[in-house]
Amino acid sequence: MTVTVKKEVVIMKNFGIRLKKLRNDANVTQDSLADYLNISYQAVSKWENNLALPDLSLIPALSNFFGVTSDCLLG
Repeated sequence: MTVTVKKEVVIMKNFGIRLKKLRNDANVTQDSLADYLNISYQAVSKWENNLALPDLSLIPALSNFFGVTSDCLLG
């Protein structure tokens, strides 16, 4: 159980860092990304601050938006 929890924390932290870097490199605001995904900018903020992860159904749209594979996005 402990290993699973630690793994989830690492995934969350890495995803947030990766997403923020991709967004900043593309010069895109949280609000613009949120509009593209039809979600709130607060959700994007939570992802980048490692407070939540996106629903898996949003991963393909995120990958397409940034022009990267889902493997790249998820690490």
